[in-house]
Formats: sequence, structure tokens, C-alpha cells
Amino acid sequence: MPNPWEIYDALIDDLPDDARVTAVHRGPQWTCAFNDHGGCGAAYTIEARSRPALSADAPVEGRPLRDAASLVKSWNLAEASVGLAVINSWYSRQEIAVANGFEPTGDGVGWREVFDPYNDRFAGGRIGVIGHFPFARGALTRAAEVLILERAPRPGDYPDTACEYLLADCDAVLISSSSLVNKTMPRLIELAAGGGAHTVLVGPSTPMHPLFLDLGVDTITGWVADDGLEPGILDALPGIGPGHRMHLHRAPA
Repeated sequence: MPNPWEIYDALIDDLPDDARVTAVHRGPQWTCAFNDHGGCGAAYTIEARSRPALSADAPVEGRPLRDAASLVKSWNLAEASVGLAVINSWYSRQEIAVANGFEPTGDGVGWREVFDPYNDRFAGGRIGVIGHFPFARGALTRAAEVLILERAPRPGDYPDTACEYLLADCDAVLISSSSLVNKTMPRLIELAAGGGAHTVLVGPSTPMHPLFLDLGVDTITGWVADDGLEPGILDALPGIGPGHRMHLHRAPA
């Protein structure tokens, strides 16, 4: 695994020079950002403000996309949520996602359905899920064991510190891309892909960028917004939408 900051820097460096942020909405579950090229991106809102914000006195609106995207590297995680949403406002544009090789998962496919292919493929196996997706166990009924690892564990979950011990023995690992906000994703990919697990990034926080395939990820699943979304609408809808899911698979060796 390279220096973990290289992942963030690569996502930022591939953003255009001429795009600017037009609006940011910080909701209780989702943070979303809009840009002047018609893009809308989302990131899971993590309300952790233990470190001073890098731009506490500077509005994000009107800033160049690359400049605002650099907030993803902040250790004030509420601010990092904004930075990731800004990054996704570019990569979650349908034309950019398609140019990067992504394909639609199908009409009406929600996040539960994204888990369905792994139910049969890894029947009898051990599947790790990073993040408490409430439908995960119900969607993966054929697995011998489903390990849910969560920073704020609920009954039946493992704490996320157990990743260091458990992921190496998993046949498949599905990683919530909110882990980009709290900076754990680089290590999670290293543990999962390095241990030979089929590794999947999932959730609206996923940047639709193929660089993750080079790190050993097998499937990247993210969200592309419909045109005409307005700030605030995403928190009024179940899951996140309106929009659709797209994925990119690593070509078999």
C-alpha cells in the first residue's frame, strides 16, 4: 500500500482546474456538494469536530473544486465530509463515471440489491461488512458467517478495531466508503485485498474513480445523481437519491 495520502492526492489531482463549488448542504446523514458543471456529490456526514477546521472562517461556496476538495484531508471529520462530497460532485457526474468505465447496476437497484450477488457467490463463506448496513445480514443469508464491523457497534456487531484481526480470514469484504472520511479506508483495503478477499467499495460516498482497482479492490459501487437536485433534498429521501447506482469491476487476471 502506498502512502495513504497518495490516494487522496490522486483523487484531488484529477479534478479540473476550471470547476467551482456552487453550494454545500451539511445534513444530519448526508453532506452534499454541487459544482458549476452540473455535478452533485454526496458523502456520509461524520459530526466529529475535535480538531480545528482548516477553513473555519472561509465559505466553501465559490472556491475552486480542487481547493475545496483538499478539505477531505482534514482531521476535523465534519469538514472532511465536505471535502469528500466536493470530490464526488465531479466523479458522480454520469458522463465522468461512464468515461471512467462505470456501468449502471440496473433500474430500481437499491443498496440492499448491491449486496445480492455476493450472497450466492460466497455461499458458505465468511463475509466482512465494514459499516452497519442494517440490511446486510438479511441480504447475505447464504454466508456461513457475516461479520459486521462498526465504529459505533450495535448488538451483534464487532468494533471496527477487530478489522486488524478478522478481515484476513474473510472470503469477501464490503467496505463502506464513508471510511474515506475517517481515513481508515487505505488500511481496510490493505487488510482485505492483501488477505485475498474479494473487496468491494459500496455506498454513496464512493468516488467513481478506477484508481482503487490498482490498490486491489475488485468492485467499486457508487451513486450518480439525477439532474436538477437541490441542496437539502437528499436528507428528505430514504437511503439517498434520486439517482442510480453504477459499478466497475476489476478485469480477471
